[in-house]
Amino acid sequence: MPDRTESDSRKLLRRLRDSLAVPAKGQDRLDTITHLIADSMGSEVCSIYLFRDPETLELCATEGLKPEAVHKTRMKLGEGLVGRVARTANPVNTADAPSEKGFRFMPETGEEIYSSFLGVPIQRVGEKLGVLVVQSKTARQFSDDEVYALEVVAMVLAEMTELGVFNGEGDAMRALHRQQVMIRGTTGQEGAAEGRVWLHEARVVVTNPVADDPLTEIERIRGAVGQLRVSVDDLLAAESLDKDQKQVLEAYRMFAHSRGWLRRMEEDIALGLSAEAAVEKEQSATRARLEQVPDAYLRERLHDLDDLANRLLRILTGQGRDTGAEMPENPVLVARNIGPAELLEYGRKLRGVVLQEGSVGSHAAIVARALAIPLVIHAERITAEALNGDPILVDGDQGIVHLRPDDTVARAFREKIAMQAEAQKRYASLRALPATAKCGSTVQLLMNAGLMADLPSLEGSGAEGVGLFRTELQFLVRNKMPQRAELAALYARVMDAAKGRPVAFRTLDIGSDKVLPYMKPQDEPNPAMGWRALRVGLDKPGVLRMQCQALIRAANGRPLRVMFPFITEQSEFQAARAHLLREVHRERSLGHVVPEKVEVGAMLETPSLAFAPEAFFKLVDFISIGGNDLKQFFYAADRENELVRRRYDTLNVSFLGFLEQIIARCRDTGTPLSFCGEDAGRPIEALAFAALGLRTLSMRPASIGPVKALLRRVNLDEVKAVMDAARRGGADTVRPALMEWLSGVDGAGM
Repeated sequence: MPDRTESDSRKLLRRLRDSLAVPAKGQDRLDTITHLIADSMGSEVCSIYLFRDPETLELCATEGLKPEAVHKTRMKLGEGLVGRVARTANPVNTADAPSEKGFRFMPETGEEIYSSFLGVPIQRVGEKLGVLVVQSKTARQFSDDEVYALEVVAMVLAEMTELGVFNGEGDAMRALHRQQVMIRGTTGQEGAAEGRVWLHEARVVVTNPVADDPLTEIERIRGAVGQLRVSVDDLLAAESLDKDQKQVLEAYRMFAHSRGWLRRMEEDIALGLSAEAAVEKEQSATRARLEQVPDAYLRERLHDLDDLANRLLRILTGQGRDTGAEMPENPVLVARNIGPAELLEYGRKLRGVVLQEGSVGSHAAIVARALAIPLVIHAERITAEALNGDPILVDGDQGIVHLRPDDTVARAFREKIAMQAEAQKRYASLRALPATAKCGSTVQLLMNAGLMADLPSLEGSGAEGVGLFRTELQFLVRNKMPQRAELAALYARVMDAAKGRPVAFRTLDIGSDKVLPYMKPQDEPNPAMGWRALRVGLDKPGVLRMQCQALIRAANGRPLRVMFPFITEQSEFQAARAHLLREVHRERSLGHVVPEKVEVGAMLETPSLAFAPEAFFKLVDFISIGGNDLKQFFYAADRENELVRRRYDTLNVSFLGFLEQIIARCRDTGTPLSFCGEDAGRPIEALAFAALGLRTLSMRPASIGPVKALLRRVNLDEVKAVMDAARRGGADTVRPALMEWLSGVDGAGM
């Protein structure tokens, strides 16, 4: 049987290739293929089902079933045996189809006379395209070799479908990568952008799935795997690897040196596939197996497998990461994931970023915010759907991506962008005006920054200073620890660009989601509550000391504002403050110029600090509420977890009551207080904070205009009365009450 199957498989693949080489319409080609497969497999029926949408399969061609059922018979994902194959991506092989659980009888096809059923998925690297089925009247189970042979044929059909060989009428036979697609992801950074796709790693295209000479192809695959193994071993020999990097590369080496992996690819080649197609078939099959396992660690190895297979395909095809394609105008970067240094290399030429993975607190998200470009994360299958140059619309406000949009969608989107641009013009007219409410209260609006590229926004946005300069970005984008002189020069340029406006430098906030590439990561079960931020600085005083020295020298006699992140108790602040003041004294004793004034502040990011002794509030020069962290700890809701991140409202009465306590303590001790975080830049939230008594807010530059415009239109006493009434009425959140009140305020509609 193996000899007959191998011979027949190669013969069938050659017949398929030859038939596909003849000019024909997509439907004619599918009809020819079903006839060839049925003839070769010795079965009365061969049918091809393709997806017409993500949830629906359509019978697109058949040999043996009633021809009038073509394009009429449809079934949902998981429905019937065909739907089960599509859902699980695993074959179904039975001698008695009608008795199988989930069998669906379709009288319009005339299949009731066929007992045996074999269905295999048509898939390409995790992308499900359809199902290939053979049936016969004789009640028999198809052999393992027959199943295997049909999977090889399905692999070729997947490649041909990808290349557009079967394009025709109807949704199920539409050309891939040509139809409009809407992908709903998650907001990483607000904003809207229109542009064209620029893939961070272009897809490898396999144009030769069928090969005539198995021996030559086996030599090619062995040579490529050998080259791959050497490259992985060389990477592992590098001394600069941290624990996580070594773990990933060890997984690579396990795959690369797997004898079973190479053997299975050689068996696919023996059945008629080219080396490239064999790699993709094995990649698809392994993906299908790993996606079914309950172990999260093993499922994570999917990424390692994909990366390794792509490396192997690039060796075989010679298609490097640099394909020679020119970056389009208005590029929107599309990637599975990307590091901060790589994203910074693209710089401000990007109009937006769409990531298949990523997280709201990832390095890429931090850089995207610093570059003020829209970011959508968790955009499922975007790297499989998008091609270089595709038109794309990125709605960072809603977390939606429109790929190859039709004119109606594009027109509506452009109107949204035009409205935002018009609003920005209105905000520009307020640039020089204070954020003074109708009641006479003025709110100071500062901006967050982390890169030199942010500083021009000080002038353009109307920000009165920098409420948060994230110093960790300079550490994250390097492969080694920056030198003190480098940091001092950078901090000095930041102060120069601020032109006398205040700049609050937050010391290194690493750990949790921000791990330095050259620092040994800690294996922590809950890193957000672990060894991070100032805890690292106090345990590794050399880095903290070096950064303090750089800040002191950068000031060069000017006032210096430094704040320490993630303070949880008074003693931590006292220790950090002592480090800084000790370095000021040391610099003075060395004859260096020291700041004319040093203000030392704390980030209030944990509920515990709100209950610190009164002595702390008197000692600290200023406090900045770190809203992102404080909210996640207040609600016990991980902000990296999409299941709970949006579950809790910032305007919940409990959280607002907690903020009032902090405001009251700072007012009683005369401690300057600000709110820093994403919520500060959301007009409704900013309005509520100001009504509670917060008089300094720090946000991304693009938010300053909308927040200022709203604050100038309202009376904060009236806002507070609306909030108090909602709270007395037993509301969980004051948001609905505020929205209703604002709808009646002239010019304040949101």
